[in-house]
Amino acid sequence: MKRDYLVYPDSAMASETSNFHFILLPFLAQGHLIPMFDIARLLAQHGATVTIVTTPVNAARFKTVLARALQCRLQIRLIEIQFPWQEAGLPEGCENFDMLPSIDLAYNFLTSLQKLQLPFENLFREQTPQPCCIISDMCIPWTVDTAAKFNVPRIIFHGFSCFCLLCLDILRVSKVHENVSSDSEYFKVPGFPHHIEFTKVQLPISPPTDELKEFNDKILAADKKTYGVIINTFEELESASVKEYKNAKQGKVWCIGPVSLCNKESLDKVERGNKAAIDIPECLTWLDSQQPSSVVYVCLGSICNLTSSQLIELGLGLEASKKPFIWVSRVGNKLEELEKWLVEENFEERIKGRGLLIRGWAPQVMILSHPAVGGFLTHCGWNSSLEGISAGVQMLTWPLFTDQFCNEKLIVEVLRIGVSVGVEVPMKFGEEEKIGVLVKKEDVETAINILMDDGEERDGRRRRAKEFGELAKRALEEGGSSYNNIKFFIQDIMQLPTSEVM
Repeated sequence: MKRDYLVYPDSAMASETSNFHFILLPFLAQGHLIPMFDIARLLAQHGATVTIVTTPVNAARFKTVLARALQCRLQIRLIEIQFPWQEAGLPEGCENFDMLPSIDLAYNFLTSLQKLQLPFENLFREQTPQPCCIISDMCIPWTVDTAAKFNVPRIIFHGFSCFCLLCLDILRVSKVHENVSSDSEYFKVPGFPHHIEFTKVQLPISPPTDELKEFNDKILAADKKTYGVIINTFEELESASVKEYKNAKQGKVWCIGPVSLCNKESLDKVERGNKAAIDIPECLTWLDSQQPSSVVYVCLGSICNLTSSQLIELGLGLEASKKPFIWVSRVGNKLEELEKWLVEENFEERIKGRGLLIRGWAPQVMILSHPAVGGFLTHCGWNSSLEGISAGVQMLTWPLFTDQFCNEKLIVEVLRIGVSVGVEVPMKFGEEEKIGVLVKKEDVETAINILMDDGEERDGRRRRAKEFGELAKRALEEGGSSYNNIKFFIQDIMQLPTSEVM
């Protein structure tokens, strides 16, 4: 069963691209869904027809944003297909990775996506005009077979930076990480445009189980058959990596970001990704009451797996820093201990006026763009990293897993717009309690003060951050690099003869 509940705009938006229909299939996790919806908006702003295919729970999170896009006469439609949670052995309504009650069900969730292939192909046949291209998340490898079946190109969206993608490509060929003597030994990435060192466990290069390795192999095999790649970045940010990665992919790489900047209206910023868990006027009033560039915004992502004891240390460090802050705490079973501590210690009363807690989804783009925000404590997920860069805000980096240590290297060592909190070990899912507390409250306090206190280094970081923020905005303006790349991408697909699809 499917449901198509957004009607289409009238012919006022018709252009030479309006008959070109892109169909998008995002992975069902917020960090993948949000940029894919932004990509849909960008393509539609260039006159294309776009269909996003997702499940009912995920569609509901974006319904109001897409309704406003419709009012702007953008040709975007949203089609729901039912998610096979029951067949996959998942709880009822568990349609997003952030809804998993246990990480032990992650493989069930990943394999359940395979069951979407048949309904996806059925609705593909029904589309008018017929889709000319499938833009698929990397985590849905079967779309390469679907694209071949319908003789259309498959474009992959990774959600990673060019810096990270190039790094991983080099390591898969060189295998230098396989020669280190321990998980804690640092090694240099050979042939990389920058001198960068990692430990083996800091990189998403070795899946922890045989099941996940098999799934990763499918992703890599599908990548080799993919026509091209779109990346949420802009060329001026990581020019050396973009150049090398384009060479590796025979030029079929289009950098079209920061995609979050397509959300220009206040409501779109507020509701991007989900409904905010805080009263927006209250949040803005609080921010307006703070001094310019004085607030530390703290958010460690939608799948933060830090223990309650580590989060308590974070809270105590924020309090001790004496800096005003907004702290976003995701809700979930594992945070009951944190919530109990917040209440018993009367934490919110202690920080009243200086600190603001958001339990649940935060309007991150809106907060980061406020002039009161002067620092961003981030897990270095690529979406968050780019949102911080686009806002021109310096960062305090606290990577947790996957590509986040890569992004930290880019932010701290290459762009020099951030300070590391000092985490060297990833938070492996299922081993959080064993790993325990990695950053004490004193370390949090010290890192925040280094980031925010007066000095030449802070001023340099802020200056560079603002420069990159301006470059980010220019990239998506008419004539900018990302604006042009969206045009080039659409033109490439439009001019593609059927015989050259695969």
